[in-house]
Amino acid sequence: MKDYWEEPEKKKINAKKIIISVIISILVVAIIVLVALYITNKEFRNWIDIQVFRKEISQDKVATIDLDEGQTTNTYAFNKYIGILNKNKFNLYGTTGAEEASLDMQITNPLFHSANRFLVIGESEGQKIYLIEDKEMAWEGQVEGSISQVYVNKNGYVAVIMSETSYKSVIQLFDPEGNALFKKYLSSTIAIDVAISTDNKYLAIAEVDTSGTVIQSNIRIISIEKAKTDPTNSEEKNYKSEQNKLIVNIQYQEKNRIVCMYTDSINIIENDQETVLFENKNKKITAQSIHLDNNFVTIEEESSGIFSANSVVNIVDIDTKNTKNYTVETAVKEIYTKGDIIALNLGTEVEFINTGGWLVKRYVAEQEVTNVTVSNNIAGIIYRDKVEIINL
Repeated sequence: MKDYWEEPEKKKINAKKIIISVIISILVVAIIVLVALYITNKEFRNWIDIQVFRKEISQDKVATIDLDEGQTTNTYAFNKYIGILNKNKFNLYGTTGAEEASLDMQITNPLFHSANRFLVIGESEGQKIYLIEDKEMAWEGQVEGSISQVYVNKNGYVAVIMSETSYKSVIQLFDPEGNALFKKYLSSTIAIDVAISTDNKYLAIAEVDTSGTVIQSNIRIISIEKAKTDPTNSEEKNYKSEQNKLIVNIQYQEKNRIVCMYTDSINIIENDQETVLFENKNKKITAQSIHLDNNFVTIEEESSGIFSANSVVNIVDIDTKNTKNYTVETAVKEIYTKGDIIALNLGTEVEFINTGGWLVKRYVAEQEVTNVTVSNNIAGIIYRDKVEIINL
């Protein structure tokens, strides 16, 4: 008969499971602490960026493209390539510095603009124009008038601004195959900038009228579909700014929003209204750019001592209107922007940050950096006799 007074058998403790659980808990806590330190402690973040993530790169550790000294070359970064135009040849180089393609083009004084995998090149004050897709020639053509600006959207639609005709400005639009869709003639205003919406439905023209006693800027929205058959009656909207407000650049963003950069503010056109996003008033703004994906950037100089100043990089998200900050302890000589990348020329250093406000790469040179070209994937540090490649 079973003895009901018998003591129950004690369960064995699994020491191995307990040890594993404790180790995992310690690792999770350590990761949380390290992430918090990386976010909040600048010195710790800088040490991790250099020692762990290897984000700092010196001049002697990068791939190089050698240039013929004394010859005029034009260098431009787009997509995954560094393009160098010299003697009617446009040579494309990859991240290792190896030549990947060579294209013939009759261009000596180029105007560049790129988006996504497309690059448009026009002859400044000339008539020739070329569209490159990835590393192939998509089409080449010729316009009537003198080219003053070229533009391409991420789908390959090209707009060309021309001057020195019987009109103050003429804008011609081409599709990705090089077919001329229409011309828009401006008789009383000068076209300062153009942009094509991401859905290829609208052409925005930033215009300035200087014929009166005051400057008048406006943004004209053209329906591309209507303009194909009737350019004269294709206008959808015309946003007039305050008097004496000078427009500088425009940029289409997602949801057909247009960011407008004036000399004294950055505005946005959405839901058929233009509103102010940022004002330069009472701020020491040294540089700004709207040529980013769904963001714009301003650099404000702040005094950090009697003879020193910090540069605060303010990155504003167009969608949420939230601002991220990135501070460098010196003056920024120039900024270069494309896609998600902001390049800060600090003299003998160039810091590449993203629109999230994080360091992507820091380039340290042995001499002053005078010129930089940047895309979302690659950058070129341009010297007289060479171009140094930074893989982003």
